[in-house]
Amino acid sequence: MPELPEVEALAGYLRERAVGRRVDRVEVAAISALKTYDPAPTAVSGRAVADARRHGKFLDVIFDGDLHLVVHLARAGWLHYREAFPSTTPLRPGKGPIALRVRLDDGSGFDLTEAGTQKKLAAYLVTDPAQVPGVAKLGPDALDADLATFTERLRSRRGQVKGVLTDQAVLAGVGNAYSDEILHAAKLSPFAITDRLTDDQLATLHAATRTVLGDAVRRSAGHRAAELKGEKRSGLKVHARTGLPCPVCGDTVREVSFADSSLQYCPTCQTGGKPLADRRLSRLVR
Repeated sequence: MPELPEVEALAGYLRERAVGRRVDRVEVAAISALKTYDPAPTAVSGRAVADARRHGKFLDVIFDGDLHLVVHLARAGWLHYREAFPSTTPLRPGKGPIALRVRLDDGSGFDLTEAGTQKKLAAYLVTDPAQVPGVAKLGPDALDADLATFTERLRSRRGQVKGVLTDQAVLAGVGNAYSDEILHAAKLSPFAITDRLTDDQLATLHAATRTVLGDAVRRSAGHRAAELKGEKRSGLKVHARTGLPCPVCGDTVREVSFADSSLQYCPTCQTGGKPLADRRLSRLVR
């Protein structure tokens, strides 16, 4: 799933490439992806792209007249920028992975696509991003929260720190991959309970959050949209590295699986050398 650094990079790429170009037309190929009906997609035609921003993991493409195309890419969504499209023929609804296409007046534009069968990509055409339910519920941005705000937000929700850190109402922008990386950098078990964390542990976790996300944003800056997934993978130390050596201590990276996701961690760095039990089979090691 695209998280804060990748969405920030996509916004930056759109600012460089698309701002100032006028929209020729917007084509909706997956009706279920468009969650609003007023304004209609035709309202964007003829408007210039004015800016691109990020709200947590939401991408916000802003058009003249304060019209916003707000997109949540979900688990398998992505933005593909095209210098030119192979055809001027409008998209046929229900055909292929493309959910929505924005054609610009110079022949370029971008596709919003979604792989797989779980179609959860969501696009909203609104006059205010706060009209998008997910945006309205966002907590402070994970990169903007100072230590006092970060501590207050983490302690406001009792639970396993992995789950609280990825709760967008607590802090916006952190997902499954970067939460694994942040907890590894902070040397914390993903199953540590938030209201049991000491002030020092929370300060370390705050610093790790800023460092991991900040480094990822810097690595992603300037990359084309097509390069961002590879750039993300190259910077991961534990996430999606089950069975490989931890680059910090050399221990084997372990995994805990859930019904529809998994987490990765290093026992030596994070859990005192003790492997975590799979929560589906036995009690957790904290």
